[in-house]
Amino acid sequence: MLKAERVSFRYRPDRPWILQDVSVFILPGERVGIYGPSGCGKTTLGRVLAGYLQPLSGRVKLDGKPLPKKGYCAVQMIFQHPELAINPRWPIGKSLCEAYQPPADLLELFSLDPHWFERFPHELSNGELQRVAVARALSPQTRYLIADEMTTMLDANTQAQIWQALLDVAQQRELGMLVISHELPLLERVCTRIVEFSSIGQQIAFQGQRS
Repeated sequence: MLKAERVSFRYRPDRPWILQDVSVFILPGERVGIYGPSGCGKTTLGRVLAGYLQPLSGRVKLDGKPLPKKGYCAVQMIFQHPELAINPRWPIGKSLCEAYQPPADLLELFSLDPHWFERFPHELSNGELQRVAVARALSPQTRYLIADEMTTMLDANTQAQIWQALLDVAQQRELGMLVISHELPLLERVCTRIVEFSSIGQQIAFQGQRS
């Protein structure tokens, strides 16, 4: 499993705690929703689980071991703003194939047009760029995905298409997912379990199980 054990985090000693003594786990094939208002620490928790931030106390483990510090990580994060993950100076094809060569069926599943590959990120719409970012995170080595408000900025039709494609892949590969959102109806549709931040990264209450 992917597990955070009593992690705490703040950016500076003179700043408030963003996460305090937080524990959460994700099993293979499980889709765990993190629900709460803006500013409660959801994104920070996602970055800690993906290895972008190091907790000041506590630890993150993947199958009982620390996350690797070098090489491709089996935990990949999909950001709300895909431009954060894609080099603006590279054509789309180079960014897409940086970690692996996506198979043709995956490109088709996410409706990635081969004509995009010679373009640069600023030449694509937000929805097109997010499709690229999601496909890019789905290397065969990926076992867990952290989806941080990944479709919040997109229209309803594009949201539905991306989620359906991603859930198809996740079920096929038994990927574990942490889905971060302040939209409870979305989490109820896509997640097997929902966890609620009831205060600023301090208390986590299990809301229940959904099939």
